[in-house]
Amino acid sequence: MKLLKFASALLCAGLLLAGCSKESSTSVAEAPRAAAKAPVTVAAIEAEAKGFTVGAPMAAHTVYVFFDPQCPHCAALWQSAKSLKSEAKFVWMPIALIGDKSIAQGATILAGPDPIAKMEENEASVLARTGGISAGDNIDAQKEIVKKNTALFNRFGFEGVPMIIALNAQTGALVTNEGSLPPAELAAKLGLQPPAQ
Repeated sequence: MKLLKFASALLCAGLLLAGCSKESSTSVAEAPRAAAKAPVTVAAIEAEAKGFTVGAPMAAHTVYVFFDPQCPHCAALWQSAKSLKSEAKFVWMPIALIGDKSIAQGATILAGPDPIAKMEENEASVLARTGGISAGDNIDAQKEIVKKNTALFNRFGFEGVPMIIALNAQTGALVTNEGSLPPAELAAKLGLQPPAQ
């Protein structure tokens, strides 16, 4: 029993320190990579990307997260970010990095009457290794949003998800981070108050 708990803890630690990348991707629908990366800016994300918001809607600090609905590291970050939702608002922007199924799952999350509940359902399924949610109906408009988010992600030259972009709450410096982080490390990177223990 102790060995099983230890193995489970190692798996969780690995998820928190890693991310899903294009090298591990099986998608054949990847957009061609630009020769030169576009500069990463919050303004470009605000103008071009779409997602759903979690946390304090009037918060002074916004954290943008590119995620793939099939990525277990994104599901781990989803769990970590919950403890910081009173400190910042998180805008979760689905992309299709891992496979074509990601487009339909991301579109289904966006199309739902409650995207947060749909995301919660998807991430719980991903962590349980059951593949995420099933595609919904009438999601063509949202599929286009996922494709546009993916194109912006590729233009920035990002390689893996989850990809966090924000302005540090203390310094105002641009923060980018590929991969999941435990709540305290995530707060420190973003310049937010650490979550209560």
